[in-house]
Amino acid sequence: MSKPILTEADQERIREAVDRAETQTAGEIVPYIINRSGHYEIAFWRGGALGALIAGAIGLLIAWLYSGWGLGWLYSAWGMALVMSLGGVLAALLVGGIPSLRRWMAGPGRVAQRVHRRAEAAFLEEEVFQTRDRTGILLFVSLFEHRIEVIGDAGINTAVAQEDWEEVVHRIRTGIKQGQFADGLVDAIKMCGELLHRSGVGIRDDDEDELSDDVRIRNE
Repeated sequence: MSKPILTEADQERIREAVDRAETQTAGEIVPYIINRSGHYEIAFWRGGALGALIAGAIGLLIAWLYSGWGLGWLYSAWGMALVMSLGGVLAALLVGGIPSLRRWMAGPGRVAQRVHRRAEAAFLEEEVFQTRDRTGILLFVSLFEHRIEVIGDAGINTAVAQEDWEEVVHRIRTGIKQGQFADGLVDAIKMCGELLHRSGVGIRDDDEDELSDDVRIRNE
């Protein structure tokens, strides 16, 4: 059984961090963690095609350099087709087993696009827009892609520029790299509350907790 992304204790710490951060701002912080934003089937096709080409080139090179009788089958069409097929299958399996290779074969542009679209979908799914002053904010972490996005609603975007979230993203990423995911997320949530407060998204006297403080975890 695989280790959970966050323990129950970690999730409770994150919930408490959101609750504390929202005591100083009208912002509604929604942490959202997903194991992957896409499957990137094109990476398998690209890997397979590349593997077939490499295997074919190696087969031709061997046939050209080897002067014996043992590899005569390489000179046949079926022999070369077999070599290329095996190379393609092995390469596709390799792409499937190595996440960094799959991301590379999919291409950084495609990966970034998939994550952004999935973050936008999460924004709608969790109804982050359903706040009185449009002050919802989504902290979206896509683990397989190693990407983090911060999406603020209209009331947030008028006060905080997108580049202002860079340190928030950095703290989450640092926590993941150090094997302290929960610590990084808690630290980032705390910073969110401070940044929103400094930016004028202050709490009102009649403020209500409009969105759940729980961290959302999705496996797809």
